[in-house]
Amino acid sequence: MDLGLKNRHALVLASSRGLGLGVAEALAAEGGRVMLTGRDETALAEAAATINARGAGQADWLTVDLSAPDFATCLAAEVQERFGGVDILVNNTGGPKPGPAREITAADLLTQAQAMVASVIELTGLLLPGMCAQGWGRVLTIASSGVEQPIPNLSLSNTLRGALVGWNKTLATEVAGEGVTCNMLLPGRIHTARVDQLDGAAAERQGKPVEEVRAASRASIPAGRYGTVEEFGAVGAFLCSDPASYVTGSMMRCDGGMIRSV
Repeated sequence: MDLGLKNRHALVLASSRGLGLGVAEALAAEGGRVMLTGRDETALAEAAATINARGAGQADWLTVDLSAPDFATCLAAEVQERFGGVDILVNNTGGPKPGPAREITAADLLTQAQAMVASVIELTGLLLPGMCAQGWGRVLTIASSGVEQPIPNLSLSNTLRGALVGWNKTLATEVAGEGVTCNMLLPGRIHTARVDQLDGAAAERQGKPVEEVRAASRASIPAGRYGTVEEFGAVGAFLCSDPASYVTGSMMRCDGGMIRSV
């Protein structure tokens, strides 16, 4: 299937590694031009070099900090100058520290909300006019399975990513008639460094070996295994594609059947 992504310009947040990089690699494999972003300059440069060596699409990179108050305005201006506009925006952020809901503080909530919610919404608002003007655009927001089935001990993530669900659905209805789709992609247990971190935290909390925790996690997934970043990236690329032009306002799961809700 031709996804119609050749020479499309894609800005992918938090894409030096993990899920963001997986989506960026999948877009580039379809001939897209991707702008990688993150805080780790070395990791970004290495990721871009790997993508460019494959020869399908092209990759460049920018160092950014999603928690900075001027993040959105600075990034939008820089991308406009270097890219000449954006066809695809992949919203992705790191996850907050684990912890129970009854221990959330106002300070933690506001700090994380800036990076995980406010920055995403502001950047999207700045880039949307260009997509609407050309009659084609894709906004893909990576969230978490926790927005459909709250994950124990990830209360901040469940809370803040849940806020993006209502925003995405509302935005999708506003711009659908202008050729722009807005969807969310929900990872289950995709094997990344973040999942390793969470498994380690769970093992410490439960007083068990980490492999025992992982075995129990795999047993809870109908597919019987963790997903790969490549599998996740492929779903993301499809949602950003021409053939997915009638899919909007949706939440797509990539979870091996883990989420038990209908």
